[in-house]
Amino acid sequence: MNETSTTQNITAAVVGTGHLGRHHVRILSQMSGVEFVGAFDTDSTQLEAITGEHGVTALESIDVVCGVDAVVVATPTVNHCETVCRLLASGSHVLVEKPIASSVEEADRMIEEAKQAQRFLAVGHVEFHNPAVQAALGLAENVRYLETQRLSPFTARSIDVDVILDLMIHDLQITLALAGEEPTEIRAVGVPVLTDKVDLCHAWIEFPSGLVANLTASRVSAERVRKLRLFARDSYFSVDYADQSVTSAQLVRSAAIPEIAPRIVEVTEQEPLKAELDAFIAACRGEDSAAVPGHTGRDALAAAIQIRDQVESR
Repeated sequence: MNETSTTQNITAAVVGTGHLGRHHVRILSQMSGVEFVGAFDTDSTQLEAITGEHGVTALESIDVVCGVDAVVVATPTVNHCETVCRLLASGSHVLVEKPIASSVEEADRMIEEAKQAQRFLAVGHVEFHNPAVQAALGLAENVRYLETQRLSPFTARSIDVDVILDLMIHDLQITLALAGEEPTEIRAVGVPVLTDKVDLCHAWIEFPSGLVANLTASRVSAERVRKLRLFARDSYFSVDYADQSVTSAQLVRSAAIPEIAPRIVEVTEQEPLKAELDAFIAACRGEDSAAVPGHTGRDALAAAIQIRDQVESR
């Protein structure tokens, strides 16, 4: 990948100023070392509102965005492939919101375009950058069982995709990052409730190492829950995504009678989206980075589609 000089500002722009795009505009426009060029959206009313709120430039077309060093694409998923490939070919590094694409074939095309253009393609799996998640993953060794609960009350946002691609894919990406290998078996059940797509899903995933993951996602819940639990050899971690906290315990074998003792896990609070963008800009500079690369986003999408196929086959 061609590196961008670390001695000059990175130029940056955002394409899509909806629910997530507006936050990318807010953060990038305030980042040191970043020259924010502006934002573009086909919805001119939305674009004017967001750029006016943050005092940034409303770009007249995507042609103006092409060639900017770092571009965030936060458009509807169906537009990701065409938009991202165009930007990569123009010489831009790109962070595209999850899911990476509408299909694995599109994701593969985007990854190949990034390779040919020698540009970095990142995927916006923001929960991976949650400091509580990073703290737990850094300490948990030999995890044998993982479970997640991602429950939300219903909103009209993101109903262009099912709950698997909307919510569960966050936990799929984290699970795959922890496992470091492809699953050997996936079983899933789910149902549509308030939309014509799957609104509630439960998935069971097994890996060659013996790791088992038990994932639940719902967008028709009466309450909002964001939990990740890791069960490792002699230790346990419970992550609250929203509170950015980790509760942990470990088995102490040195005592005459083994006992379970609490373990303090320090978490430095940070906005996950800011951490994600910091990682992306670092990757654009050619520095070591925790940014989620395109192939990882592709693997999360492939697992999500396999889960959806399982559900639909029932």
